[in-house]
Amino acid sequence: MTGAPHDPPHGAAPQARKESEPGPGCGASQEYACTPFPAEVYVRRLRRAAGEAAAARLTGVLVTPGPDLGRLCGHLPGAAPDRLTLLVLAPEAEPRLLVPARDLADASAGPAAGAVRLTAWADGQDPYAAAAGLLLPHGHYGISDATWSVHLLGLEEALPLTTYRPLSTALPLFRAVKDEEETARLAAAAAAADAAYEAVLGVRFSGRRESELAADLAGLLRACGHDRVDRARVAAAGHGADPDHRPGDHRVEPGDTVVLDLGGRRDGYASALTRTVHVGEPPDRLRRLHEIVRTAREAALAAMLPGASCAEPDRAARAVLADAGHDGDALPATGHGLGVTPYEPPYLAPGATQLLSPGMCVQVTAGVLLPGRLGVRLGDAVVCTAAGVRRLAGADPALAVVR
Repeated sequence: MTGAPHDPPHGAAPQARKESEPGPGCGASQEYACTPFPAEVYVRRLRRAAGEAAAARLTGVLVTPGPDLGRLCGHLPGAAPDRLTLLVLAPEAEPRLLVPARDLADASAGPAAGAVRLTAWADGQDPYAAAAGLLLPHGHYGISDATWSVHLLGLEEALPLTTYRPLSTALPLFRAVKDEEETARLAAAAAAADAAYEAVLGVRFSGRRESELAADLAGLLRACGHDRVDRARVAAAGHGADPDHRPGDHRVEPGDTVVLDLGGRRDGYASALTRTVHVGEPPDRLRRLHEIVRTAREAALAAMLPGASCAEPDRAARAVLADAGHDGDALPATGHGLGVTPYEPPYLAPGATQLLSPGMCVQVTAGVLLPGRLGVRLGDAVVCTAAGVRRLAGADPALAVVR
């Protein structure tokens, strides 16, 4: 429980980030910074989290610094992460937030300060003894996946009869259903990604390295309103068949098909957009392939119905591709959730059993991967509603021609 809550998509091992894909840096908690929501929004989220804990038969939920803490109460700790900060939520109990004494003033001025009862521990005190006073000695708690092992071990030593489960298994959809305020921010982030894509279509591709184009794309994401760039990927020709390709020294040439995979965070919430372009006039065979992928994406979107399993959109996209003779060429998965992180539940993948619910925001992507030749992918950020799916923004899905 010391790493990121979920692996990158497609099972790829984490790789060193390039300049166009900056990491969180030293102030990891600041990765989730955003304009605070109104206090009543945090009150609703705290109550909902406690209710979900009760439904899952947990004694409560323990939240440490990371995406869950910022979303639930807007507190971004200033102290080093090895100094315990712990939000304790339990059914029928007042939310409690334990902080290092040096953070007490900031926490007291936080957007949800009136909704939580603050407790501070000072240097020289045992923070785990302080935490033990907020927990039940025989409790069964869900705890943030990103919790440092030293904190979990400290809690276990202080309360040896208490048990813990990572939130990703205890409450697998903890952040999956967004409220209206979150959906509005996701829509704004999606519109910013659309604007960056429209702008990059005017950039010269031919004769330039993938890495140069990726730097252009990262700059446009920032210029169009993103605070942070998570992905600015440019994959030309055969590289387009690798969904996890990192832009390199390959020069884009006339006649190349290029996959653009872009996204970042605007005001704390993630964007994601995938498009395929062609340098010069596309051949008819590429236009036909692109239309097949577009049809597969539309089939996946049509299957985004409340109550359907998260496997249904994936199955719908694969059926279209199989009918067109591309049964073995599809992406490993058709979608993933978007929120305060760029990859989170739900996952639209083969075998997924979780059910779609109104408020789930995901990137739905269909694609054909032809190793050594090219890739064609189309992906959009959408939200599941009671009536079906709604796109969060409206970038043109057509096969664009670039120079």
